[in-house]
Amino acid sequence: MLNLIGTYECKADIKGRVMIPAALKKQLASVSLNGFVIKRAVFQPCIELYPIEEWQQLMKKMGELNRFNRKNNDFIRRFSAGVKTVELDVTGRLLIPKDLFSFAGIEKEIVISSAINIVEIWDKNKYEQAINDAANDFADLAEEVMGDDSDVGNGIS
Repeated sequence: MLNLIGTYECKADIKGRVMIPAALKKQLASVSLNGFVIKRAVFQPCIELYPIEEWQQLMKKMGELNRFNRKNNDFIRRFSAGVKTVELDVTGRLLIPKDLFSFAGIEKEIVISSAINIVEIWDKNKYEQAINDAANDFADLAEEVMGDDSDVGNGIS
């Protein structure tokens, strides 16, 4: 499983191309030849970049959903809206499709942030706002999500 690390500030050019930072490009080297899937995020105004192998694992799970259940069908349609395949060019740039660029409200300065096995691409101001908005609630969220008493001694502090 891919485990990406890092948050990087970059700039997008007028055509929507972004130079992937060298440290992240190195982490993606083993999966970049197969390409990526880029899509709208579900919960935030950002874009998600999935290595194709990670995307295929997710699609396997989604393929198990009953398509004759209306909620499942609606979820699949909305989740896959705007999905596109992309590749890094020979110089290591990623071309962000215009509709996704607009969805994320990207202007010029962006933040590329690892999210375990995928990459989030944010407008810099929106990223900073999301981090600042969540700062006050993060301790409560951490306790709720990670604070299972059965994991005593797991080394996380």
